[in-house]
Amino acid sequence: MPTQKTIGVLVFPGACLLDLAGPLEVFAEANRTDIRYDVSMLSVDGADVTASMGMRIPVDRSAFESRSFDAVLVAGGEIFPASAVSGDLAEAARFLSRRTAHLAAICTGAFILGAAGLLDGLSATTHPDHVAELARRYPTVSVDSDSSYVRSGQVYTSGCFTAAIDLALALFAEDHGEAAAREIARSLIVFQQRRVHRAPPSELLAGVVPRSAELRRLTQQINDDPVGPHALSDLALRANLSTRQLTRLFRAELDVTPQKYVESVRFSVARALLQSGHSVAFSAANAGFGSAEALRRSFVTHTGVSPTEFLRQHRRGTAS
Repeated sequence: MPTQKTIGVLVFPGACLLDLAGPLEVFAEANRTDIRYDVSMLSVDGADVTASMGMRIPVDRSAFESRSFDAVLVAGGEIFPASAVSGDLAEAARFLSRRTAHLAAICTGAFILGAAGLLDGLSATTHPDHVAELARRYPTVSVDSDSSYVRSGQVYTSGCFTAAIDLALALFAEDHGEAAAREIARSLIVFQQRRVHRAPPSELLAGVVPRSAELRRLTQQINDDPVGPHALSDLALRANLSTRQLTRLFRAELDVTPQKYVESVRFSVARALLQSGHSVAFSAANAGFGSAEALRRSFVTHTGVSPTEFLRQHRRGTAS
């Protein structure tokens, strides 16, 4: 029989559908295997709600009428932190926290957990634009501005967009192990290029969410600045580990060597730059490859063709 897990999702008027879509796709992807996730949409009063972009979100039941869940996700939205969290929404989060094994806030959903007192004494994160306000409003919370998601006990919080996917993958790994999470992640790889030289989120690129804070910080640095100095000795120095210890850590948590991880990040950036119309030389320089020849070797390894041939195929596909 398929493994059955239950997920509750607490939504409210003004919830952000974009932040919800990614995590829910993780569980939808799992449902294509022999794993089953039953997802229920919850609101304070059981009524449907209207998302921030105007679309109606169908709701299954009131949060206060809910059974126990394996995990509860609390949505975020642009209304926080500009607006105060209502008492009934905070109480709904408290009610659900007593009926779930794992509680997770997506993006500014952290403000709902904060208002409910569910982050007191814990570590947490939220949308990068609002981490300072989260720290100011809830001084007993240790706010982490560097991680895509944070686990503190059985409470998870995340940033927005692909960070929320990282969170869902971490929840999935809790249930089914990192190998299964890697397969789900590989089928959901997304690319959100915030600036021309920034890499996709490393957790999705590698297919596994790093557990250790040291590795999360290090991989985030690589993603944020793939052109930077990321030789094995440089990485080990920043992690305050020996090169052998660092290599073991990467293999244990990401199933890849540090050098291969850096190369994969740079390849992903270069591919996106080429697809955006940039030259091979520009793409190589802005992705961190020392030369066009180094980029060519990486493309042959990853795609079986040179960057020039890749561009030719891409243009043909776009034209057709």
